[in-house]
Amino acid sequence: MSGANPVVIAALNRRYFQDYPYEAAALLEGMAPEEGASLLALQPPHVVVRVWQSLGPDVARAILERVPDGLAVHLLSEADPAISVSILAQWDADERERRLASLDPQVAHELREQLAYPENSAGRLMDHKLSALRAGLSVGQALARLRTIRQHGLRELFVVDDQGKLTGRVEIQDLAVADPGQPLREIVRPLLAAVSALDPREDVAAILEHRPITELPVVNVEGRFVGIIRHATLLAAVEEETTIDIQTMVGASRDERALSSPLFAVRKRLPWLQINLLTAFLAAAVVGMFEGTIAKVTALAVLLPVVAGQSGNAGAQALAVTMRGLVLREISLRHWPRVVGKEAGVGLVNGLAVAATTAVGVYAWSGSIGLVMVITSSMVIAMVIAGIAGALVPIVLSRFGMDPAQSSSIVLTTVTDVAGFFSFLGIATLLADRLV
Repeated sequence: MSGANPVVIAALNRRYFQDYPYEAAALLEGMAPEEGASLLALQPPHVVVRVWQSLGPDVARAILERVPDGLAVHLLSEADPAISVSILAQWDADERERRLASLDPQVAHELREQLAYPENSAGRLMDHKLSALRAGLSVGQALARLRTIRQHGLRELFVVDDQGKLTGRVEIQDLAVADPGQPLREIVRPLLAAVSALDPREDVAAILEHRPITELPVVNVEGRFVGIIRHATLLAAVEEETTIDIQTMVGASRDERALSSPLFAVRKRLPWLQINLLTAFLAAAVVGMFEGTIAKVTALAVLLPVVAGQSGNAGAQALAVTMRGLVLREISLRHWPRVVGKEAGVGLVNGLAVAATTAVGVYAWSGSIGLVMVITSSMVIAMVIAGIAGALVPIVLSRFGMDPAQSSSIVLTTVTDVAGFFSFLGIATLLADRLV
């Protein structure tokens, strides 16, 4: 009978692993990796897959490093690709590529594609190496796992169910003062926020603006926990997003850096400079329409840049506020009537105030009431139009799927120049008798 015991034990283990993979995974997570690997190596590969893919990524990686190479290849190939990706992501690039090279080329290609998150996505910002804890663990078991993980600077851990789906968070302070036998699920707190690995970096930056968080959990399309974005990375994402918007608003490429090659910089900037040149000719054509009026009253040429400059500044202010609202999700496209109405009102009030100051200066300089009437009325009109354009241009560009940061500044400059020149010179033409 004693000789039959190992066979019986192996059969019982196999049945347990096959029927209760999540419970078996929880037991393996409490063992040393060597012991867990030895135990799994004795089981049929198809049974091992169900248990292995239920382990936390850090434990799954540690066991994978200790099982025979053939079983390791089988596990990475047959497990859910999302789980294989979460384990592969924990190795450095050289070790990850070595593991992928051992797989079937088609399987390796699929896993490489899933490992390569899109540029400017949350997946590119996250740390894969922090594993979540199961809700069924006790506080004592969770502390033991925490000592094994050996991650410094953690303020909270994230909790998943048996399928690896994110369910909540546990603060380190709560974990430290809780009774060791208390189930982890009893001290779990609700999530403050979470993002998908494919979400754009703008969404990550927006969450940081509105939520007091230090670690932001990341999930895959199935809701499984795949990593975290740390506070320092969140801050860097916000800073980069802000600087990129500033850069693109003046027609420079998102990809250009201070040390980019001159040829790269020229290739990225020149098309926008050519577009800007065309818009400048449009503004010049407006001035050309009133060449006769300017010839009669040369003072108009002196004051023309004043109106255009003020309307340009007013439009830039409205553009900056609207762009920030769009980036931080404070406003959406359906808010356009309120935003445009607000900026029109601001443009009217500011236009009246600036026009009053301008009237004093122009009268002191020229002594002409007619010239004062022209510049004050055109100043108010131009600044109202500039405010409306500054709010409307980025919203319209977003509505048609274009990047508002890339194109808004050039479009706005055209609108404000044309509005400023046309209102100033048009009113001057109507009041020409008072100017002579």
